[in-house]
Amino acid sequence: MQYTTAVGRSAAALVAAVAVTALMAGCTPAGDEGAIPDPSSPTPTAAPTATPTAAPTPTGGASVGGGTGGSGTGGIGTGGGAKACTIDQIEVSEARQAEVRPPGTGTGAAIVSVTNTSTRPCTLRGFPTVAGAGHGSPDKNHPLTVTHSGPAATVSLAPGGRAWTKLTFVNVQGEADGYCASGATPAAFPTLVLGVPGAGSHQIAMDDGVFAECDDKATVTAFSSAQPS
Repeated sequence: MQYTTAVGRSAAALVAAVAVTALMAGCTPAGDEGAIPDPSSPTPTAAPTATPTAAPTPTGGASVGGGTGGSGTGGIGTGGGAKACTIDQIEVSEARQAEVRPPGTGTGAAIVSVTNTSTRPCTLRGFPTVAGAGHGSPDKNHPLTVTHSGPAATVSLAPGGRAWTKLTFVNVQGEADGYCASGATPAAFPTLVLGVPGAGSHQIAMDDGVFAECDDKATVTAFSSAQPS
């Protein structure tokens, strides 16, 4: 009885051991992700990922959208300022007796204005020349000796803009035809010829009366943007 019991117990133990072994083999099949890694095996590393390199930005040569000119505005240069007025740009449009003038019965002094009649700006600088207009011919003009008064400055004339000069004469004295203090004979000109620096000669008349003066002299101011009195 004792021998039979021992044999039965040994068989039962053997069956249990085989069952445990089979169970362990079924839970960890080869190649399964749940397998326990061998610590002696090296850990695999991921392959490096290539980073794309941006194309270099050009720093010279043609610019985007086509080339530009030296000014950087489509090849059209910008001017450095208005040019000097020409004879076809201006008109001597007014000559009137000045409020401030030497005593006497002649013209004394006249204010003359110049207007930019063109569609583009221009500049004016300097003093006018003055001559009594000849009868029918420039060769018969009678130049007056001019004395400059004050400094000259560049005047910028926009289209329609005006500049002024003042002509001061040696005035005629007395009544009727008058007389000159120097003893010379007074002169009277229906019109004067005004020379504008760089812009030719222009014939002008007084808005009332004639230019009457003595000694063929005139003191002139430079063209200015400020209207004299």
